[in-house]
Formats: sequence, C-alpha cells, structure tokens
Amino acid sequence: MEQSTILMPNFRNLGVVLRALVLVHLGVLIYVFISINRWNEWINKLTEISLWVEPVLLISLAGLAVISAPLQKMNYQNAVISVLIWVFCVALSISNLFQNLIPLEHSVVPWRFEFIALCVTFLLLHYYQLWIRALSPRLAEARLVALQARIRPHFFFNSLNAVLSLIRSQPKLAERLLENLSELFRVAMGTETGLSTMAREVELAQGYLEIEKVRLGDRLQVEWHIDKMPKNALIPPLILQPLLENAIYHGIEPNIEPGIIQLNIFRVREEVHINIRNPLLNSTPLRRGNGMAQENVRERLLLYYDAEANLSINTGNDYYQIHIMLPYREL
Repeated sequence: MEQSTILMPNFRNLGVVLRALVLVHLGVLIYVFISINRWNEWINKLTEISLWVEPVLLISLAGLAVISAPLQKMNYQNAVISVLIWVFCVALSISNLFQNLIPLEHSVVPWRFEFIALCVTFLLLHYYQLWIRALSPRLAEARLVALQARIRPHFFFNSLNAVLSLIRSQPKLAERLLENLSELFRVAMGTETGLSTMAREVELAQGYLEIEKVRLGDRLQVEWHIDKMPKNALIPPLILQPLLENAIYHGIEPNIEPGIIQLNIFRVREEVHINIRNPLLNSTPLRRGNGMAQENVRERLLLYYDAEANLSINTGNDYYQIHIMLPYREL
C-alpha cells in the first residue's frame, strides 16, 4: 500500500471503537494477571488499573471521533502525530489529576503512564493498518464476485433477445434498452473502488428493471418509494441490481400471475434504509439459489462500513424482504 493512500481509521465507526475497547481491556487483563502475586489480588489490581485507563481511553476515543473527518484528510504521518499528541495530553491530564487522588503503583517513574499510553496508541494504529491491508484483497475479490454475478449468461442472452424483438416494432425502445445494458456492463467492468451515490445506483436499477420489464411484460410490476431517498448518500456500487435480479428470479419468474417488487429507500437521522420486497409463492417450490448476491452484498457492507451496516432478511406468508441499513455519508 502506497504511503499516500494510507488513511486513518474512521474513529466514528462502531467497529473501530469496539476493537479499541476490546484490545485495550484485553491488554489490561493480561497485565493484571501477569503482575499479581496471589490470585485474590486480581480484583483490586484490576480496579486500580481501570480507574486510570478508562478515563484516558474514553476521553481519547471521544476526542478522536470529533476530529475523525479532518484526520482522514491529513497526510498519514501528520495524522499519526496528531493522534499521539492528543492521547499524550489526555494521559498527562489524567495523570496530574489522579496522582494524589488515586496513587498508581510504580507511578514514581517519570512519564511511565504517558509513555505506555503512547505505545498502546501506536500499536493500535499499526493494527488498524494491518487490518485495512488485509481487507483490501477481500474487497477486490468481492467486487470480482459481484461482476461475475451480474454478467450471467442467461441475463445477457435474454436481454439481447428482448432487444432484437423490438428493433423493428419499437426501435427507440430497443435503443434505450441497449443503452441500459451497455451502462450496466460499463459499470460492472469498471475499476473504480470508491463509493457510488444512491441516485446513481437507483438509475442503474431502473435501467435494469426496464430491460426485465420487456422480457416479463405485465408479470413484473415495480413500486418505487424513493421520494424520501437521500440522493447524494454514498453507497457501495453494485448493490441494488443483484438483489433485484434475485427478487425477479425467485418472486416473479416462477409465477404466471403478475407480481409486485417494492423498493423503499429512506433516511432516518444518520442511517439510510433500503427495503426490497418480492412475492413469496407458497404453491410454487422455492427455486434453488446459492445466495451469492446476498452474501456478496453483506460482505461488501462489512468491508466498507464494518459493524455500522447490516443486511437482514424478513419473510412472511406471501413476501420475502431484504433490509439494508448503512450509515449516512453524503457526497
């Protein structure tokens, strides 16, 4: 990874915060069990250490969450220095405040507490970089799987047949369908790794559904509830179309009667919600599916947003619904 591409972790991300809390507390427990002479001392020792560690940890994380956005725009080395300075100032303040109130064993050693805080912070930052580097190949692989899932032979040939059937009777519609198909393939085969916008993803989904509408006719009905959609919200690319394709494959194609696919996108405070619902036919055996699209979307949400996003499935007697929740980030 090039130095210029290294970014600070997003300290507003729930996963980043939870990892810091877990790792620091795990380190405290290990230190306590190593330093005690008798087992009955561990509770007092843990309490003593926690009274010093908890304020520094919580105040440092709170401050880093406030300045997270500026940190991510800075040069990585300058950002690291800024983080270390902030943690040192917090540790020094807590040390001066608690020195007389809650004496810490061996605290007579100059700067011992502050030095440990800096070392732990540096190790955590290094851990986050290793973690990000480990995720980068997985993200590229996930995008490749999404590409393979999108360009399925049956979709490609069915779309071409639909266009061919319209060339003479409705040439303008055939031209628009070819443009939609070309746009889908262009985006799918693109090399960009950044986030798309909700408006762009909806536009691609509408183009895809227009193609399927020609093939399935009145059997495919679509209800769009996007009047409250945050158009500039950032979203991983290649999210909606594979899920809509699954909805058609399992909910529309097996039924000879018309079926409705509902897509509802809205924002609640700092969260974006996406609901995709399709009919579930009790009288028709469930078509076998490998779940590739859902698992791929779930994995990419994890890679982009960590614990802040999730994909859940809800089924009823006559419907199957996928719900996606991700944090609101505006372009």
